[in-house]
Amino acid sequence: MARPDPPRRRDSQRAKVYDAEQLVRGMFDRAQEFGHRTVEFYGSELTLPVERRFASVESVQDYVDKVLALNWVRAQWDRAARPLRVRTRAGTTAAHYEPATAVLAVPLHTGATAWALRELVILHELAHHLAPTESEAPHGPEFCTRYTTLTESIIAPEAALLLRATYTACGVTLG
Repeated sequence: MARPDPPRRRDSQRAKVYDAEQLVRGMFDRAQEFGHRTVEFYGSELTLPVERRFASVESVQDYVDKVLALNWVRAQWDRAARPLRVRTRAGTTAAHYEPATAVLAVPLHTGATAWALRELVILHELAHHLAPTESEAPHGPEFCTRYTTLTESIIAPEAALLLRATYTACGVTLG
């Protein structure tokens, strides 16, 4: 007889996490738009790194495969060995991860923009994929720590600093 899956913990931080991440993406958008990568940040100057953008589902799949193949990622998270398939999402409101099938669904375009085809969004979804168990709160402290670790090592420490500080300012608890 199969055991039932453990219940998933309440996602009490979801709105705060999304608010913080939207602020961070906005800073990266403005830096890209105006070509000025140095920002005033809590009394210090911080230079934002370049965030990768993707042109297609295939380019996202290639990126995801490369991240999951990194030695340090495989050493830190057992689920990095589980393949992740990227597909187009019909809706335009959000990217999402489907844990039962290990699928990352990403919308291609909303109007004239491809808002989800960016590194910060893809790393967010990868952080879901790497969760050791589905009983973990989807946007809980463990998730936030995993996401900031990926951001620090793959984008840059400056991006992770901005993310951590924005999480804290928005009341997000890190693990």
